[in-house]
Amino acid sequence: MLQHLNPLGQPVGESLADWQVPPHPPGQILEGRLARLEPLVVARHAASLYAAHALDADNRNWTYLPYGPFDTFDGYCAWIDTHCRGGDPLFYAIVERTSDAAVGVASYLRVAPASGSIEVGHINFSPRLQQTPAATEAMYLLMKHAFELGYRRYEWKCDALNAPSRAAALRLGLSFEGIFRQATVVKGRNRDTAWYAAIDREWPLLHAAFARWLDPANFDAAGKQRVALSALTRLSLQGGALLPVG
Repeated sequence: MLQHLNPLGQPVGESLADWQVPPHPPGQILEGRLARLEPLVVARHAASLYAAHALDADNRNWTYLPYGPFDTFDGYCAWIDTHCRGGDPLFYAIVERTSDAAVGVASYLRVAPASGSIEVGHINFSPRLQQTPAATEAMYLLMKHAFELGYRRYEWKCDALNAPSRAAALRLGLSFEGIFRQATVVKGRNRDTAWYAAIDREWPLLHAAFARWLDPANFDAAGKQRVALSALTRLSLQGGALLPVG
């Protein structure tokens, strides 16, 4: 933690005199090589998303979300129209470029330009998207966009019992910051919330780690990764140098 002394000799935080309040995310399309993030719209995305989520036969993906599963397509559309059309949360459909089909959802939320803080959440990857390079690229695109807009802090929060989400946050290079006990109530159950975040001074090295991992040369002919993203982000946070691809 950086600190400085004020004229009274008291420790205070670093001056942010040159920092400018970032704009609210404008809801633009975020283009990647494998995935494209589009503001979520019923007419464009709902049918594809509902079909993709239906592949999750036991509804495992909905356990830690405060809504869903949805028994009918009309119910799903009504939820999107009611909850997903505002600026906070700002929902995106994750579209795989090979099929032009929406196969997952994520959002920005708790957007606080005045403090330079923004959160990513409402993440729901259908079985078609899970454990694919496109899923990782989607998370990269959201983080990249936030820091390029000028945000200082990028947050990830999840149920402390959601082991896959907690592992994903670490893999993506976010640091564990603690657990808020009895933070909220979700679907009639207590939820302790685990907090993770990345900050702007970490982003250049994390960006290099993502670029290194997403490079096509990092995958063999069968599509298997040569170097794990978790190894690259861990090395970045430790200040290590990344080796060239290939």
